[in-house]
Amino acid sequence: MALNSFLDFFQKGKTFRPKKKFVHGTIRYSLHKQACASLNSGINLRVAVRLPPGEDLNDWVAVHVVDFFNRINLIYGTISECCTQQSCPTMSGGARFEYLWADGDKFKKPTQLPAREYVSNLMDWIETQINNQTLFPCTSDLPFPKNFISHCSKILARLHRVFVHVYIHHFQNIVTIAAEAHVNTCYKHFYYFVTEFELVSQKELEPLAEMAAKICNSA
Repeated sequence: MALNSFLDFFQKGKTFRPKKKFVHGTIRYSLHKQACASLNSGINLRVAVRLPPGEDLNDWVAVHVVDFFNRINLIYGTISECCTQQSCPTMSGGARFEYLWADGDKFKKPTQLPAREYVSNLMDWIETQINNQTLFPCTSDLPFPKNFISHCSKILARLHRVFVHVYIHHFQNIVTIAAEAHVNTCYKHFYYFVTEFELVSQKELEPLAEMAAKICNSA
């Protein structure tokens, strides 16, 4: 599948939450355009995720966190009508993996939720982080917090759980709309990025390890 058709898919589809955009004229906007240009050019995804020479790692990670938030929003949006309280009473990835929700605010203790409710809470939580200027400064004159990378690791680990649920419980729904190649490309991009910078633990990646070995490590 051509990467430009992959990008077209992610520009046209419906999202589960409104798409987040970068402010025109900022460093992050430029990095976002650079990253998209690399994907459009057909460059190898392993190469595309590498930190461009002279650029700041925090900016590069911030750009990708927002991009993956948007794309995973879209992926879940395409199957969300099939992910009901009856079909998916828990946020899980098969019998071995179940995810409980906690945000330190509304859910102070890990709580079992239907998958759709879990994802809804997750996307709201991430959007709050992205909009928080002390966590995600929008201009270069504002400093990143010292724990920025570890905070992004938590966001990305939780976003990976959406991939887990979609692949294990809704892949047939993805196939039905002929979007499997697009989702696979998005997962490869995500996988290469988080492993390049060691942002998500192998324990979190374990539910899709067998698939990753086939579609990511064989490339």
